[in-house]
Amino acid sequence: MLIPIIVAVLGLAAGVSGGYFYRKNQVEVKNKDIVQKAEKMLADAKSKSKEIVYEARNEAFKTQDEVKKEERRRQSQLDSVEERLLKKEQSLDKKSESVDKTKLELDSKVTSIKSLRDEVEEIYKLQSQELEKVAAMTKEEAKDLLLRKVEEESKADIVAQMKKAEKELKEKVDEKAKWIIADAIARCASDTTAESTATIVNLPNDEMKGRIIGREGRNINTFEQMTGVDVIVDDTPGSIVISGFDLVRRYIAKVALEKLIEDGRIHPARIEETVEKVKDEVNVLIKELGEKAVLETGVTGLHTNLVKILGRLKFRVTHGQNALKHSMEVSFLAGNLASELGADVTICKRAGLLHDIGKAVDHEIPGHHSKIGADIARKFGLSKEVVHAIEAHHGTPEPETLEAQLVQAANMISNARPGASKDNLDAYVRRLMELENLCNSFNGVRKSFAIQAGTEVRIFVNPAELDDLESVKLSHNIARKIEYDLQHPGPVKVHVIRETEAEQYAE
Repeated sequence: MLIPIIVAVLGLAAGVSGGYFYRKNQVEVKNKDIVQKAEKMLADAKSKSKEIVYEARNEAFKTQDEVKKEERRRQSQLDSVEERLLKKEQSLDKKSESVDKTKLELDSKVTSIKSLRDEVEEIYKLQSQELEKVAAMTKEEAKDLLLRKVEEESKADIVAQMKKAEKELKEKVDEKAKWIIADAIARCASDTTAESTATIVNLPNDEMKGRIIGREGRNINTFEQMTGVDVIVDDTPGSIVISGFDLVRRYIAKVALEKLIEDGRIHPARIEETVEKVKDEVNVLIKELGEKAVLETGVTGLHTNLVKILGRLKFRVTHGQNALKHSMEVSFLAGNLASELGADVTICKRAGLLHDIGKAVDHEIPGHHSKIGADIARKFGLSKEVVHAIEAHHGTPEPETLEAQLVQAANMISNARPGASKDNLDAYVRRLMELENLCNSFNGVRKSFAIQAGTEVRIFVNPAELDDLESVKLSHNIARKIEYDLQHPGPVKVHVIRETEAEQYAE
């Protein structure tokens, strides 16, 4: 039992020893191969390093040769530049020597010229002295004598030439002025229809006349009292006439009457309500008319209240023309003239549009409309040039600027156009306004209306201030005042109306 174990142990030991030596042998063989490979790689590396060093050395030699060549080339360029600078320096030295020489020659010539000039001046003085001795007069006296002689001989020719030039200039100026004015008028093609003092209202049928008159004339009397116009109902078929010098009253009466006819309800209360409503509408219309005028003329930047005042000119008359249309025409004409003559177009158009603005309130403010208009323009912050042009458009004061003169000329052109001037109508309107203002100046008068072409004036008094007897005295005093202060073509009927109205509500 022991022997097999020993044999097995010995066999195992022998196997282990054999395996160990076999493995050792293989490791030694591999190490030998590795060493050989390493030596080979080392030899190859040494060989390659020698080649790299050789190539680097060759490249260095090449670079060194190129640097030396570049150095020689630059040195050659420097030598060339130095040579050129040297030549230029030599040339400049020669030129400097030449300039110095020329300067010396010029100095000598200047000295000789000065001496010659002194000699010539001395000779000239001697000649002048000799001439003065021979002529028995001084140089100044001889000059004055010669000038007087030339002036006397040429005086007639000079005067003739001046007259000829003045005549030619005047002809050219007149022709140019006519052309400018004609062109300005042609570019402003506005109508010149004169405003009348009556308005016709068409009726749907003749039966409407009776309804307008009302029972015992109540409707027509109320209408005339509320509007301040005279309603003429005659035999003319299909129409009635509204007469009055004030365009605002006529317009309110026309619109109110048309509304009443359309509505069909015509009685005193309805008439009063309609007339008051139309008056409010007219205030809105006045603002719209002013805005339209400003838009059409291109005048911007005006205050809203100033535009409203401008719109009131629609219901005023100037020389038979509508005052607003006339103002717009003057604005266009002044602007066209300014563009032709090189003046300020903006100032001319603005002053032209506002030149008659005072007429919109001259029945409320005393004074000439040009002065009133200038005060209004100044109040609303317009420029001094515009204010002056408005104030001077009638020549008082004298225009001090070209723009003021052009506005004055444009106003005269507009008034002088064919069909534009109706002085009789202006005088008629002015007379009736004076008549109303005179009546309104008395205490207790609420409102007054001149009708029937100024042959009658209706005066409404405040019943709380005047009784019936005082109303009779008032009519007498107004009649005497009209006789003494106003010029009137015939008798003027003074009609004082005192009405007492009482209202009460039943609960």
